[in-house]
Amino acid sequence: MNLVKVKCIFCGREFFRGRGQFNEAKKFGWNQYCSRKCLSKDRTKKQVVICENCGKHLKRSPCTISPHNYCSSSCAIKINNKKRPKRKVELKICTRCGKQFKKSTGNKKYCSIKCRKQAEWYTPQKIMGIIKGTIQELGRVPARRELRGIDNACRRFFGSWNNTIIAAGFQPNRSHSQRMYKRTKTQASDGHLCDSVSEAIIDNWLSAHKILHQRNISYPETNHKADWAIFIRGRKVFIEYFGLANDSPRYDRAIRKKKELCHRHKLTLVAIYPQDIYPKRDMDRKLRDKFGNLINVDFGDSGLEPLISRTRGERLTN
Repeated sequence: MNLVKVKCIFCGREFFRGRGQFNEAKKFGWNQYCSRKCLSKDRTKKQVVICENCGKHLKRSPCTISPHNYCSSSCAIKINNKKRPKRKVELKICTRCGKQFKKSTGNKKYCSIKCRKQAEWYTPQKIMGIIKGTIQELGRVPARRELRGIDNACRRFFGSWNNTIIAAGFQPNRSHSQRMYKRTKTQASDGHLCDSVSEAIIDNWLSAHKILHQRNISYPETNHKADWAIFIRGRKVFIEYFGLANDSPRYDRAIRKKKELCHRHKLTLVAIYPQDIYPKRDMDRKLRDKFGNLINVDFGDSGLEPLISRTRGERLTN
């Protein structure tokens, strides 16, 4: 075996090691010891180092010596503060009292909780003043999203945003892009699901007069749907209940679109409005006039025999 004479780095005694171990230790810069005892003593032997801040001499074990040595945490803090100076304090102005205060985390607008409460704690009188001032500035009734800061207070005092606008003496806006009303699903006597009680009344009237009908029939070339469809002498007739006519610009645009589609595709459209079914004592007469003129029959005779002969569950086809 090829041996190499080596000197112990701790006690100075010479000893022999294999050439492969010697070359490996030399390659990685490892210290070489004659025994484990010398290795242990060398690792625990304290060395003298100098504090980087105050210059004080102190003894440290080799494993605890670092590139930067300090005698205490206060010395370490002083050096670190010099290397990393504090950021400049950013001052903000309180939106209520105008006092300057130190900016903290978050989007803080007030110098104290007291200022925040006084600025954001709304009263009914204060809400009315804000709404009237905004209406005077805009020349119209504002939408709820335009006054986000007071919407919670409006619900707390008045129940809803629309109730607040009414309490201020103005008429609430109709939504032109969102849902205009909350639908109330109602089942008609023949099992059809209707979007409102008024539609269920019309559906029941059609069933009572044995007029077979389908619900939610699509218009040609569009996603619009008609409330009902019936077939008379091979012709498809659409029936629509326009319950919000003249109440919302968006709804009125949909009505015009449906009428244009019927005109373009030469479809017959029966338009029913709230005044046609309310009050209910006049509903039967008004609907008889609409459908009687359409199919040129008297509801008292058997003019609807072709429609009556079909079973209720039979599907209407083109």
